[in-house]
Amino acid sequence: MKEYIKGANPYMPLWEHVPDGEPRVFEYNGEKRVYLYGSHDTLKNQYCGPDYVVWSAPVDDLTNWTCHGVSYTTHYDGILFAPDVVQKGDTFYLYAAEKNGGLITVASSKTPWGPFENPVETELGFDPGVMVDDDGRVYAYWGGCAAPCYVAELEDDMATIKKDTLVANPMGHSTCPWDPKDDGHISLKDAFFEASSPRKVLGKYVYIYSKRYEVPVPELGVFGPNNGFLSYMYSDSPLGPFIPGGDISFNGGEILRDAAGGGTMTYQWGNNHGSIMEVNGKWYVFYHRQTGVNEYSRQAMIEPIDVALGKDGRLYIGDVKYLAGEPVSSRPVEMTSQGAQVNGLDAYKWISAGYSCHIYGSKLRAYIEPRYEQTEDVSTPIVGITSGTTVGFRYLQFGNNAPSSVTVVLGKHHNLTVNVRLDSYQGRIVASIPFTGSETEKTAALTTGIVGKHAVYFEFVSEQEGEIAALDRVTFDR
Repeated sequence: MKEYIKGANPYMPLWEHVPDGEPRVFEYNGEKRVYLYGSHDTLKNQYCGPDYVVWSAPVDDLTNWTCHGVSYTTHYDGILFAPDVVQKGDTFYLYAAEKNGGLITVASSKTPWGPFENPVETELGFDPGVMVDDDGRVYAYWGGCAAPCYVAELEDDMATIKKDTLVANPMGHSTCPWDPKDDGHISLKDAFFEASSPRKVLGKYVYIYSKRYEVPVPELGVFGPNNGFLSYMYSDSPLGPFIPGGDISFNGGEILRDAAGGGTMTYQWGNNHGSIMEVNGKWYVFYHRQTGVNEYSRQAMIEPIDVALGKDGRLYIGDVKYLAGEPVSSRPVEMTSQGAQVNGLDAYKWISAGYSCHIYGSKLRAYIEPRYEQTEDVSTPIVGITSGTTVGFRYLQFGNNAPSSVTVVLGKHHNLTVNVRLDSYQGRIVASIPFTGSETEKTAALTTGIVGKHAVYFEFVSEQEGEIAALDRVTFDR
């Protein structure tokens, strides 16, 4: 029986919804694994849920994720927002965002997956990020758009702010759509929104955060308020001052670029939260995307990134451009379907529509429909497809032996044709599959050979108005 793709983008099972992910590499019992700590979108009609779960993968295989189960449950009969976890000595500390992020507690465990117990109330605030420096000193970063961000050193109790170390508003905060009042602090058009995450990178102290743009970013298709970015500033000190860095990740999907340098998003952007981590000698950004029609069923994503330090001490993170071997600029890495499978997804397995990073051209709102059933081969379909919609996967790997056919599985549909295009949503058509009647699975011969790694797009064409189909999954065969 043909296998389903797993460990792509999103890298957890398609039924799991763990956003706001803070990645950490911990060694326990002689084994190094990357652990992912995030909130848990289980309520379906609002952010997050009442518990945290922990997932991990071996550092040499970021496609093989294991769930360790529930690590912490709210102690206040409320909802848990984004957490963070650090290790000091032989103890792991979970910073739990109780009461919708209004109260931060710190709980502890002797294992990286918990359970985390004995929570203590802290002096920290919304969206905490914590860093244990090389000398054992501990620093905390927190804040949200309705108030400034903060940085401070913590006492040995991991909960109390060390006297005279508190720094308020080290970078300026963005405007806040739900709390627009002037609070007397610096408010900028493209600045700190939320999601504090400190990291130490090449000797620099890096403040990773969610940035909100209210100025246009036309090369990325951004023309209105947008906080789908993970960005960074950096410093030579954990308390700042911080130097502007740039944007690492944007969850607006594949960006279609035009000759004038403009761009168009192909995915429904939404809030973003995550961080970067060096895993087995390579750097990655961990972030999240949206599914459904709101921000309540988010999924964990990963992309390889480049990290470089210029001769002038400037730090570059993301998609780094080099000139004569020297880093000169960076921009957000592309959002892909492959994630850590950097050679492309195996085109000969079942590929769920839920791995697409390009959903474009629908006259309605085409989107990935969330699934929560914890079954082995769950597929998340794309619904809301109208004539002219394209669904794209970046990238698939075909190997050295070209496939002979392609198979598409739809849900309920009208009469239509599915064109398979290569390398671009307007690229050459390599197969056309007519669907009539009630048939939901059809195979067609390819008209040309395909080898190696390619982006692949499925175009839906019909004379029918309105929604014409739901796409479930695709595959190729030799």
